[in-house]
Amino acid sequence: MTKTDDTPPIDAARWLYLYENDCPAPAAAELPALAAELAEALRHPDPNIRDGAPYVVLRTWIQRDVIDKPMRTRLGTVMADRFDDPEIQARTFAPLVLGMIVGRGDFDPTWLAAFRRWFPAETDLRGYDRELGWLHAVAHGADLLGAFGLHPEVDPKEMLDLAAERLVAPTDEIFAQQEDDRLAQGIARTLTRPELSEAGATGWLDAIETDFAAGRRGVPTVAAHTSNAMRTLRMLYLLADTGVRIDGAPAPVHPPHAEGLKRRLTEVLALVFQGA
Repeated sequence: MTKTDDTPPIDAARWLYLYENDCPAPAAAELPALAAELAEALRHPDPNIRDGAPYVVLRTWIQRDVIDKPMRTRLGTVMADRFDDPEIQARTFAPLVLGMIVGRGDFDPTWLAAFRRWFPAETDLRGYDRELGWLHAVAHGADLLGAFGLHPEVDPKEMLDLAAERLVAPTDEIFAQQEDDRLAQGIARTLTRPELSEAGATGWLDAIETDFAAGRRGVPTVAAHTSNAMRTLRMLYLLADTGVRIDGAPAPVHPPHAEGLKRRLTEVLALVFQGA
């Protein structure tokens, strides 16, 4: 999205003041313009703006229902459109905001369709950039995957398959900023859906097993995406064993088919441990 004369300016001092004063709700008449300014701040190339006070204020206003359902729906559509934005920080902060909205129970199938197109196809997987700050395409996408995975209107198997697509997509970027942990957490949350059968909870691993097997044929080194997948699945095994934290749950939640999942993870990971 190119900046135009209609793009609201970012008043950094105002957002810092609101942040430091527990994010009070503004007057109703001011809220639409402020919400638009927050939406613009969450694509800003300056990390102090994008990932600072405006982010916390937006998150708080969504949690407190200051930004109500109709406004969240409009904001969700803005964020879904950003998956096609030419600027990386706009694309990677869109799922972070959309995850807040989906986590409140809101849903639009066009948001899911946009996310499905973007997540496995994103090629800029840097966790951190010295100028742009945190980007975290995989980590932020994983958070949204988990939010969609918990939503009753979303097929959890679709989200598990999407996670597999992301993990087998070739890349030269090694997950170095806990992206593997975040993706495992998003998958684990999806796996807590009670309607999943054991076949549904484990079938998505077939694509990763196939990729692991192909990568072992005469290749002396481990591809970056294979290394990423290995570490993600190891963390998923741990979460299957200990449970995953879900907002509102008093204790970590275990996937219903944890034992079968752990057996299948062991089988898949054995392929990349052979000869070690």
